[in-house]
Amino acid sequence: MNKHKVRDVTVNTLTSNLPEDKRKQLCALLGDVDLTLLYKASVHGYNASAFHQRCDRQGPTLLVAYNSSGYIFGGYTSVDFTQSGQYIADEDIFLFCFQGKIPVCMKLNSGYNARLDDTGVPSFGQQLYFCYNNQPMVYNQGVSAFTVNTAIMYGNDTQLSECEVYKVEQSTQVKFEVKPWRSVLWTAERREELMEMIRNYKPLTSSVSHIRILMIGPVGAGKSSFFNSINSIFMGRITSKAMSGSAGTSLTTQFRTYPIKDGREGKPLPFVLCDTMGLEEQSGAGLDIEDISSILQGQIPDRYKFNPVTSFQPDEQKSSRPASLQEKIHCVVYVIDATKISLMSEKLEEKLSAIRRKVNSLGIAQIVLMTKVDEACPLVDEDLQSLYLSSYIKTKVQEVSSRLGVPVSCVLPVKNYSQELELELNCDVLLLTALQQMLNFAEDYLDDVAPK
Repeated sequence: MNKHKVRDVTVNTLTSNLPEDKRKQLCALLGDVDLTLLYKASVHGYNASAFHQRCDRQGPTLLVAYNSSGYIFGGYTSVDFTQSGQYIADEDIFLFCFQGKIPVCMKLNSGYNARLDDTGVPSFGQQLYFCYNNQPMVYNQGVSAFTVNTAIMYGNDTQLSECEVYKVEQSTQVKFEVKPWRSVLWTAERREELMEMIRNYKPLTSSVSHIRILMIGPVGAGKSSFFNSINSIFMGRITSKAMSGSAGTSLTTQFRTYPIKDGREGKPLPFVLCDTMGLEEQSGAGLDIEDISSILQGQIPDRYKFNPVTSFQPDEQKSSRPASLQEKIHCVVYVIDATKISLMSEKLEEKLSAIRRKVNSLGIAQIVLMTKVDEACPLVDEDLQSLYLSSYIKTKVQEVSSRLGVPVSCVLPVKNYSQELELELNCDVLLLTALQQMLNFAEDYLDDVAPK
């Protein structure tokens, strides 16, 4: 992370109240950015005109408020303040507060405007107003644009001791690690070696012919894209067999099991990728946890159409016979978008924790696939071989490990094929390395549960 510079062109003595550890957390939350202090209420005044004079037309901004009870909280908007009088749509807007060292985000609820771009004090969702009535106070109007617990957010202490607004800019310098924090051979020979290892893999357990790998993750994280990417590598061309995209709700509505062939006329490879509906924050939407339990235990058939309202009810005759080890899931892969890790909601984190507890109880191997690493870090976007030299990606891997409760060694960064028309060596090496690790972990699980 770059050393934070607080710059101000007119007041050289302007200093930030934001503690260094919290600044780093907020910078990571926003995607490796620099913060420039534009406005400080104790210096410039707790009034709308002073705020607009210094903060209008500055691009994305972060407001950080402090109260006398020691709470630090605020909000981010990616759209300029301009006093246009218009209602603003901003998919990236959020409120935040700190619980311990970790910033907790509150995203805008659907159906609400992000804010009204008027001449007044800074506000979010026409709900939370800072420097309200041109006084050192915060005011929650009580509407439901954001789901806010004011006791948690600012301890119900509305008196502000300070209010700061920062200009948010993408970092112009990306910090390199001195040496790679993981070793990878980015060569055609390594790609071929990995492909041969996967082709020739045979589970040691004679009752299992194919490793079954279950992909679980939020909508749009890249589950279906991972299948398409692996299929592309072994087909020798870009393919798009599974539905993938960036829709707000899951494009996958069925439980699908995807065997992959070694080339167009080749034999099936020794693994099956199982795709599910995306996880969603709301209850009654996305994949149901009870359905996941049925999938793990081999009870849900291929092409079963999910019903978010009602969980799967197994056929009575079939459910009386326990599924064989061959039919069960042998490795669970959580697919997480590297650009959205810090913005993961509490509800989604709770869902993932509940799933992990279930998977743990069954002893099934678990891995995290961290996708979209190129979108998360400019250094990696420029050269994928810089992945394990990027300190930013390293912090994202550590954050995933902490939030999901898995070892750092189980978090595997990858770049799926999304808009490419040709295969690319570096992508292939990362994807195949991840797949090989899934087979290794599944083997450990089978070795543990199979009859000796």
